[in-house]
Order: sequence, then C-alpha cells, then structure tokens
Amino acid sequence: MTTDIRLLVLDIDGTLAGESNQISPRVLDRIRQVQQRGIAVAIATGRMYQSALRFHQTVGSTLPLMAYQGALIKCPHSQTLHRHTPLPRALALEILADLAPLEAQEQLSIHLYIDDQLHVRAIIDDTQAYAERSGIQPVAVGDLTTLMETNRGIETTKLLALSENTDLLSDILTQLAQRYATEELYLTRSVEYFVEATHPLANKGEAVRFLTEDLLDLKPGQVMAIGDNFNDLEMICYAGLGVAMGDAPAPVKQAADWVAPGVEAEGVAIALEEFLL
Repeated sequence: MTTDIRLLVLDIDGTLAGESNQISPRVLDRIRQVQQRGIAVAIATGRMYQSALRFHQTVGSTLPLMAYQGALIKCPHSQTLHRHTPLPRALALEILADLAPLEAQEQLSIHLYIDDQLHVRAIIDDTQAYAERSGIQPVAVGDLTTLMETNRGIETTKLLALSENTDLLSDILTQLAQRYATEELYLTRSVEYFVEATHPLANKGEAVRFLTEDLLDLKPGQVMAIGDNFNDLEMICYAGLGVAMGDAPAPVKQAADWVAPGVEAEGVAIALEEFLL
C-alpha cells in the first residue's frame, strides 16, 4: 500500500468505462473506499465537460473537472471556471483549411467544440455514433470555416478529426506535428479513430499539475494517475505513481510505473487494491 498518495486522477474512456460506457460496481466500490481513506478523486478526460459530468458525479468527486484534455477546468459544484485555454483562432482556421478537402471527400469528419457544444458540418453516421456514446446533441452548422469567419468572437476549445481510416489519421498527425511546434499546438489521440488538437497548455499533464500544485498545494509524488492512451501520457509521467491500463499502446505502458489489467478486467479496481487499499 502506498501511504503518501493524496490525489487519484482517473481517465474515463478505456479506464473507468469500457464497452458498457458505465463504471462497474467493483471499480466504483474501490473508488469509494479510497475516498474514505481521505484520498481525493478527480477526473481528467478528453471528453466534453457536459459529457464527462455524469462520471464526475458518479464517483462523487468534489474537485474541478478537467475536460477537453484539460483545456477546460471547471468546478461542477461552485460553477467556478478555473481555466479555459482555447485553440488559437488562426491555428483552428489553418487546420480546417488543411482538412477541408478530406472532409469534402467524406474521408473524415471534423468536430469543433465551442461553448461546450459540438459543432459539425453535417451529422453523419460517425458523428451520430460519437454523440450517442457521449450523450450529447451535435449542432449541424454547415461549413465550419464560414461559421468561424462570420462569428469572430468564437473560441474553439478543441478540434477533432474522426475517421475509420486510421492510417489517414496517422498521416494527418505526422503532417501537423511537422508543421507546428509543440509550444504552438498540442496534438494527441485518445482513441485510434481520433486526432485531437488543442492549445499547447491543454494537456492532461499540465491540467493535473495545475490541480495538484496551484489548487491543492500538493506535490507530484502525492498523485496517482491512471489512463489508457496517448492523451494520458503526460499525466502518467507527471504523477508520482503513473498507471497504464492493459489495453494501452506500448509507449504509454513503457512510460508508466505499473500496468494494470484492461478496462473490461476492471483494471482500475485492481490498481487501487494494489497501491491504495
């Protein structure tokens, strides 16, 4: 048992929730036992704030919710907005211009997240499936570039490209990474069907650092973080105890201090039993 952990940070998809899109009773029970020992629990997710809210409520977190990879950090209890770091407008327009031909050929769909609403050109099958899992209603607005250019006050929290062609997404990720420095743009994949772009400070590592040090006055060594994909890499590396799920890509597992079983094997419960209970 690790006695110095004061904060447990959990990802949602592939970590807390698997195919069922729910948290299993066993995992929930172990989280509650952890809280009874005085360890605070926080959620850090690539999901929209409104989509992540039910998980935050289910685990009974009293801390701010870190959504959109940390681009939006807001307390559901007090409604305090601690941080919002939107994607720089010029970059959002450049990326839209780059991806527009592929979207026109229906090789991918583009999601823009504005004011915690999902804006899309049109609601196609991929978007509908995403919306159903997220529990949100997309807003079909036609051309996204036109939307941004005619509404100059719009701030995009995150831009996401979605496609079943994972090779195409890998190429897009490589091209964007070559074009933009890491201090200009944060790029990641939370699942293999997504490429996500946010402000360079909008990553889970920076979000967890902000929560840990600025809001809670704790140290990295007092944090345990559990995640399953590339967007969890920074927080796994930041935490004194970083845990990767068994389904995580090899680089994420290699960066972790410990590898738990996969989400369907209730890996979070097993990790908590191993280190905190």
